[in-house]
Amino acid sequence: MDEETQDAIEELHAMLDRARVIVPFTGAGISTESGVPDFRSPGSPWMVNKPIPFDVFVHSREARVEAWRRKFAMDDHFPDARPNRGHRALATLVAEGRSPGVITQNIDGLHQASGIAEEAVIELHGNGTYATCLSCGWRHELKAIRHAFEASGEPPDCLMCGGVVKAATISFGQQMPQGQMLRAHEMTLSADLYLVAGSSLVVFPAASFPVVAKRNGAKLVILNREPTDLDPIADLVVRAEIGAALARLAN
Repeated sequence: MDEETQDAIEELHAMLDRARVIVPFTGAGISTESGVPDFRSPGSPWMVNKPIPFDVFVHSREARVEAWRRKFAMDDHFPDARPNRGHRALATLVAEGRSPGVITQNIDGLHQASGIAEEAVIELHGNGTYATCLSCGWRHELKAIRHAFEASGEPPDCLMCGGVVKAATISFGQQMPQGQMLRAHEMTLSADLYLVAGSSLVVFPAASFPVVAKRNGAKLVILNREPTDLDPIADLVVRAEIGAALARLAN
């Protein structure tokens, strides 16, 4: 690690120490260190198993069959993913009362697996570790769905109402979860330090929250391996692996 990066990490921890309310905002970069592929890297399996748009999924049985095939194919790419130092560091901030929770664009459930309570994780793009009925909202577990799907080749119907069942993620063209968006906005306004970790900040409306925080007077820190469009307004930009940068908190 070069001296400039090390200095930036030291400044990051100094800012964390001074902050009263730290709000982390995470993207795919925090989970790539756990073996979960991101969407935009060259050779990403997401490019082979692209999510099917919401309206196509709803209106076509054939599309639902293909969507579930792709879903399980993607799950097989990271079956043993576990929280890494970055996840554990943020869990420490929450456990110590220095952070009210985490806002995430990720769908992998690794923040919850790191020890953060379900209600303290705001998932802007849903969760890919279970499924829900689009009609009644009943939760369905993926293990049972996969067993039935691989045996019959048929997409699942809701056991409660017969409705269409879909992985509990937000697909392209699907309405953003308004409750989660409102909670994220409120948490964002509570921050005096807003820590973006592993987000390219190109997916809107989620990527607007760091701007809201900055305009509300919070210090904005962007911890990401690659440049983002919001780097010019950040108070600190750290180009480093998230786990390495936050390791002392994880320990």
